Amino acid sequence: QVQLVESGGALVQTGGSLRLSCAASGRTFSSDTFAWFRQAPGKGREFVASISWSGGNTLYADSVKGRFTISRDDAKNEAYLQMTSLSHEDTALYYCAASTFWGITPLEDRYDYWGQGTQVAVSS
Repeated sequence: QVQLVESGGALVQTGGSLRLSCAASGRTFSSDTFAWFRQAPGKGREFVASISWSGGNTLYADSVKGRFTISRDDAKNEAYLQMTSLSHEDTALYYCAASTFWGITPLEDRYDYWGQGTQVAVSS
């Protein structure tokens, strides 16, 4: 059974940092694109970042560029999102997603697998 499980969400103060992890299981994801999306209270889900199967290409939403870094460790079948300089606007449920056929893309419907999310709350 293919599964993505996020972890690392927490309550942090403005300006703080967090590292989210996404553990993939059920098969090898070394050829998949990974991405992070988020959904703030009362808003739709939005793209945050994605990383290619090789790790050589990344894409970021303008709102997180320069503050967030996406990475992957294929030996562990995991992806990560390092978040710094957090603000209240980053408060959201963060989802990990994987795409079997597409490269880095911000489009939700390109991703085949989704986790249940991990909550990030930033106190102002």
